Amino acid sequence: MQSNNRASEIAELLKQQAGLMRVGEKLPSVRELSKTYGASPVTVTQAITLLSALGVVRAEPGRGTFVAGRDLPAEPDYAWQSQALGRTRVDAGRAGRLGSPGTAEQVQLSWGYLAPELQPFDELRTLGARCAKSHRAWTMAPPMGLPELRRAFASQLDAEAGDVLIMPGGQQSLVFAMRTLADPGSTIITESPSYPGATIAAQSAGLNIAAVPADADGIIPEKLAEALERTHAKLIYLQPYCTNPTGAVLSPERRVEVLALAKAHGAFIIEDDWARNLSLDGAAPPPLFTQDPDGHVVHIATLTKPAAPGLRVGALAARGPAGERLRTARIADDMCVPPLTQEIALGLLGSSAWPRHLKRLRKGLLERRDAMVAEVLATMPGARVPIVPAGGIHLWVKLPAGSGSTALTAAANAAGVLIGDGRHYYVDEPTAPFIRLSYSAASIQQIQAGVRRVAALM
Repeated sequence: MQSNNRASEIAELLKQQAGLMRVGEKLPSVRELSKTYGASPVTVTQAITLLSALGVVRAEPGRGTFVAGRDLPAEPDYAWQSQALGRTRVDAGRAGRLGSPGTAEQVQLSWGYLAPELQPFDELRTLGARCAKSHRAWTMAPPMGLPELRRAFASQLDAEAGDVLIMPGGQQSLVFAMRTLADPGSTIITESPSYPGATIAAQSAGLNIAAVPADADGIIPEKLAEALERTHAKLIYLQPYCTNPTGAVLSPERRVEVLALAKAHGAFIIEDDWARNLSLDGAAPPPLFTQDPDGHVVHIATLTKPAAPGLRVGALAARGPAGERLRTARIADDMCVPPLTQEIALGLLGSSAWPRHLKRLRKGLLERRDAMVAEVLATMPGARVPIVPAGGIHLWVKLPAGSGSTALTAAANAAGVLIGDGRHYYVDEPTAPFIRLSYSAASIQQIQAGVRRVAALM
């Protein structure tokens, strides 16, 4: 050990000496260096070996040791990749904010998941420990999902378990359904404004996007009919309950009209039912899937939103040949959703803790929603809340005329408050300046302080 330490000391001294010499200049011999530093030839040789590994010197047997070139390595040239890759599909501006939880110093009013205190952490920890002891958690699960978990999701839809696929979350379900049910270059219709994750999912699948306006009662059927005639689209993306970001709920009358249009045009509706377990004012209406006997609706459910961001479990339900095609294509993505995750999800859904959690969650979200609405109305002069959402986790705020949502979002971010720029929720130009504020990831005190900070920037 002493010899190694001495070799390191000599290596550092030699490094300094080499730094004063020209590249290619010869260092003294090992014998001379041994005398200079009062060390054995072996120790000096170890020091030279260390410097050779660092590229400081170059040892040439029979000739001596020389100062090595210290030229910086050439910068890598990635220019060729741009031509090889072609045009990017996914909008980086939309994608960049979806996966960002922020930092501990920032007030998070843009994150679409639950704060830690709203998650059923104790229940998940207990279930995780218990499930991890089972051999089923570490063996290969069926590609379509555990039969019991498929039945649990199917029971909420009055569907057959065979119609259900277990998926690794809602976002993956969107990409998978769009890619499987439509060919690249075809068109998908979406309500506007809508979830940016659906937009980038469509882009990833190579689809063209046609936006149809919506109001407080959901997508406007007359405009949807025009878009179907114009584009011949075979896919329609909808959030019938509590649209992200607006909070709109598709009215009973429009549900009937939308289903009739899908039937008349031979189109599929991808029903993103992300907010079903996040109802605040009364029960959510039944899924659109339950009103459709002919297989036009492909239903997406998720446990990630009402439970925990890391519980990446969802379900995709489809009937008829579409369901068969989805089940056949599933094996191409991965062999299965991790069995341990499925076991935990199954245990949670089947436990008495699940309804207790949903009751606590509703109370916590309701308090946060009301606090956010009150703070916005009290501190943001000229701003409006068009819809107080009956469920979900987002508040859609219309800014005063002439405001810039992008500039305000950037200023808020610089001030330590993360908010959603309304432009990202439109496929085309926004109809007015909006921001989206989320009340699920922050405490009431943080919500109030964050809204006040944003209001001061307006």
